[in-house]
Amino acid sequence: MKVLLLHDNPPPGGGAEKQFLGLRNELRKRGHDARLFTSTAGKQTSVSDYECFGTISSFRTLLQTYNPWAYRSLKKVLGDFRPDVVQANIYLTQLSPSILRLLQNIPTIYYAVWYRTICPIGTKMLPDFSTCFYPAGRICLRTGCLPLRDWIPLMHQMKMQRRWQGVFDLVVAVSEAVRVRLVAEGVPATDVNWPGVAIQEKAPEKSRDPLIVFGGRLVKEKGCDVLLQAFAIVKRQIAKAQLLIAGDGLERERLQQMAQELHLGSSATFSGKLSPEEVQQRFAPAWVQAVPSVWPEPLPIAAMEGMMNASVVVASKIGGLPEIITDGITGFLVEPGNPQALAQAMLKAVSNREFAQQIGSTAHRFALNHLTEEKSVDRFIALYERVLQKPNQIATPSPL
Repeated sequence: MKVLLLHDNPPPGGGAEKQFLGLRNELRKRGHDARLFTSTAGKQTSVSDYECFGTISSFRTLLQTYNPWAYRSLKKVLGDFRPDVVQANIYLTQLSPSILRLLQNIPTIYYAVWYRTICPIGTKMLPDFSTCFYPAGRICLRTGCLPLRDWIPLMHQMKMQRRWQGVFDLVVAVSEAVRVRLVAEGVPATDVNWPGVAIQEKAPEKSRDPLIVFGGRLVKEKGCDVLLQAFAIVKRQIAKAQLLIAGDGLERERLQQMAQELHLGSSATFSGKLSPEEVQQRFAPAWVQAVPSVWPEPLPIAAMEGMMNASVVVASKIGGLPEIITDGITGFLVEPGNPQALAQAMLKAVSNREFAQQIGSTAHRFALNHLTEEKSVDRFIALYERVLQKPNQIATPSPL
């Protein structure tokens, strides 16, 4: 089978880029000709098979609405490669809806890994950190989610997206939480496919002293400030506890200042962005993997990797996280934005090594049974075969 994967940003990158690179490589292992088409946005090194122009400059907002380089490049790739099926992943932050009209006569799946098709900032979160239940429109301007200079082109982008979403033969969500939100706003998502992570058959050995880790972008929606406040509470009771924060972002300087104000000293380490190999090495001994998101996180790779590491994942009870974490059995779920609740859950794990190992072992077994790349790819192949069995119909744009 010839499969073309469309994605905005080139790998290596964040969790989404890691996931789709893994998907391509696993498909190739099984004898399929899978190729990855991305933009060049923020490119340092890349393993994409095809690329078009992309940018992280201020020009990006206009490019999101119409990217002529993406259209021309993809048109050539489709003619040369002639894929049996196309999977569009994240495409609205670089490739733009302009590419959709090229997919009219090709079996195509859209894999929704966040809320970008129904929210121009992708988070469905208002500036006060509450979940947004409004359809995109003037409300995005009134709430301050978007400045006027961005609102105008992004509203046009949303219209183009709605006009051409009929090219998708199947809309698949990364979690049931995402699927429900898409359906509520008119996107016909019918299936769910959890992503997967690399298998670790044997649970890693844990550190002698309690280690709590966090991995991800240092942005407000990830809740790292909540984690620092919670860790300060943990530290007062478990003096040997350590916190490792891996990642970078706009909030890093503020978070480092907060750590100083909380007198965490050398107990809290900011490592910056790590390679996947470094993350695995430094996170494997962790007793706890914290996922303190304050936005409805679709289904973070960090949580799944923590479970595969046999760490106790302490996560916010929001978005897709409750779908993979059973509170008190495979991890702990807490109220988002509540440092006290987060601290109490982490203390349960770091106060008793045997209890932490019990929860971690149960999480590890769950990950092996449900959260591997192999099982996710099995499900994708079944979805590809489904769309290939559909009659090939020419999609027509819905009225604006």
